[in-house]
Amino acid sequence: MTATLEPLVAVVTTDLAAITRGRSVVESRLDKIAATGVGWLHANLSLTPFNSIVDPNPWGSAGDLRLIPDMKARYRTTLTGSQTAFDMVAGNIVELDGTPWLGCTRTMLIDALAELKAETGLSVVGAFEQEFQLEDAGFAPAHSLSLAALRRADPFAARLMAALEEAGVEPEVIIAEFGAEQFEVTHAPADALTAADRAVAIREITRELARNSGWRACFAPKTAPNAVGNGVHIHFSFIDAEGRPVTYDAAQPGGLSARAASFCAGVLRHLPAITALTASSVSSYYRLKPHSWSSSYTWLADRDREASLRICPTVTIGGRDPSRQYNVEYRAADATANPYLSLAAIVRAGLEGLKNDLPPPPLFSGDPEKLSAGERADLGLIRLPETLPAALDALTADAVVSGWFDPAFIETFVGVKRNEIERCNGLDPEGVCNLYRTLY
Repeated sequence: MTATLEPLVAVVTTDLAAITRGRSVVESRLDKIAATGVGWLHANLSLTPFNSIVDPNPWGSAGDLRLIPDMKARYRTTLTGSQTAFDMVAGNIVELDGTPWLGCTRTMLIDALAELKAETGLSVVGAFEQEFQLEDAGFAPAHSLSLAALRRADPFAARLMAALEEAGVEPEVIIAEFGAEQFEVTHAPADALTAADRAVAIREITRELARNSGWRACFAPKTAPNAVGNGVHIHFSFIDAEGRPVTYDAAQPGGLSARAASFCAGVLRHLPAITALTASSVSSYYRLKPHSWSSSYTWLADRDREASLRICPTVTIGGRDPSRQYNVEYRAADATANPYLSLAAIVRAGLEGLKNDLPPPPLFSGDPEKLSAGERADLGLIRLPETLPAALDALTADAVVSGWFDPAFIETFVGVKRNEIERCNGLDPEGVCNLYRTLY
């Protein structure tokens, strides 16, 4: 007699290398462990994408923590093609007495959102666009963005959308993107914490479905130095305490309300420092270059895809209300960055702009490279860090940004990233891209 397999539920956290790790329990025990969680340890925060622990690190071999599942953040689907259901619950890392641990990035986002609401009355609505490539599929050539490019992977796209729907991710659109074997998937707007949870679920469900198809889903920012990059575009807008949208004001430049403009000004002011938190690998900086439809300057634009902050289009067909669609897109991000930490950094930077009542940033569209240094300075267009070491220097040099975090967290983050830099020393850009494409 064959025993029935009882499905496992993974209680997970996403680390500084943007790897989702955790511990699994049989489904029948999930409710029993919900209050006290599963074991975790401090030094896990120093794990690199190469599955080594940075040494030295602030934690050593001692100490224990708990990873507590948030039962509202459970994503389950039977449609990935695996023998048992994909079942994942996002968790928060706490001390043994239940107090929040300084290294939990999900808690960092929760705290940033709570402070924003306490200071301003605003809540963030968010969504993540994520690009990836399917490797080892042997697809016939097809035109970018074409129906044929999507259909040649059939039934992958349909299965992915069905799996995400069943998991509660609320997928919106899947397309064959501009790059070779590149796709993009989006989800419906949600409160910011849910949006970050969904970003993790989308990555893991996509990977599992691709693996069960005999392929590999690659979210690396660059699979080759001259390849089209895979970005993560983080959309944000605001609602007030009554749930009314407050990001849009038709009377203001670009339609950006005064409070939303101050928020964006804060993001742009601290963007050089937070870039390390949102584009976190050596290969990230091969993507953040001018003329690549990504981000290269501290730049707010109305519907210009070269900008770091892009005001997204609204549709008025049939009398639709722009205020309920209006949002801003942060484009200096990719999947080597932790989505909770990325969004927490954006929220913290924006809150600085609101607290300091920063004036609206100028709207610019064009090519900053064609402007003189003085013209760029007048428009506030500052080149983003061009390498990960430069980004880490900008992070540690900005006392405001580094001050959002416990010193031990900054030490750990910088240690993990400097370990990545050391691992890539001696590799040419092709070698770096090949390394990261195997990791992400």
